[in-house]
Amino acid sequence: MIRNQRRQQGLEYGIFLLCMQALNFGIDKIPPATLIGVIGQTLLYTGLIQVPWNAEDVCISAVKIIKYKNWRSFFLSNFEHGSDMHLYYNMISFILKGFYLEPIYGTMNFILLLIILSTGCSAMYVFLGYILMQLTGDYGYFTTCAIGFSATLFALKVVALCEEHDRMHNINGFIVPSKLAVWLELILIHLLVPNSSFVGHLGGILVGCLYSYTFIGEKIDNLIYALTGIPIIHEEQFYRRRNGLFT
Repeated sequence: MIRNQRRQQGLEYGIFLLCMQALNFGIDKIPPATLIGVIGQTLLYTGLIQVPWNAEDVCISAVKIIKYKNWRSFFLSNFEHGSDMHLYYNMISFILKGFYLEPIYGTMNFILLLIILSTGCSAMYVFLGYILMQLTGDYGYFTTCAIGFSATLFALKVVALCEEHDRMHNINGFIVPSKLAVWLELILIHLLVPNSSFVGHLGGILVGCLYSYTFIGEKIDNLIYALTGIPIIHEEQFYRRRNGLFT
């Protein structure tokens, strides 16, 4: 998620890089929902999918949702991007997370989980914006507008880490355990990419934690199972974490 910028339509360097990386990864190796998500967001960014809004029209802020009830922004802000490199980094991250999680959960389950997590990230962004404004008196938290898929990606990263056996991760040269990897990445992105939305990324992590570590995750899994008839099966470690048995 990045603070809103006007979209430059057309083929840009980031789009070229994304195409090359996807080809090098292997298009046939990318699961279908993930591949469709990458293609869809890329076509949306380039303007090849014609929509009756611009990226700046659907950026999300607490004031737009709470005061003006702009629900279009609530649902669409996750899928717009502020620049070609913003899109590139997000889609590469999405390919890696989808490659890991979609085969485990099943395509339809993964799609529904993406919808739920994305909606949750929007709600968390609005909640944090309002709460931080109340706590700090800084009205900027209430009005700052953001777009991008990275909040959802942070939520997926938490979920993916919970599916793994505990192991060490290399985050920009820092070797840290799984539990700390997502938090270190949050801090590094905030320091290295000043235009990124710290609140949006934090919201994504919190949504991922709610799904992974609390009863909310079980409720979501039960809802998805009721809709698809296919259960989401997690690694044993995931359930141990969710039930507080893993320290």
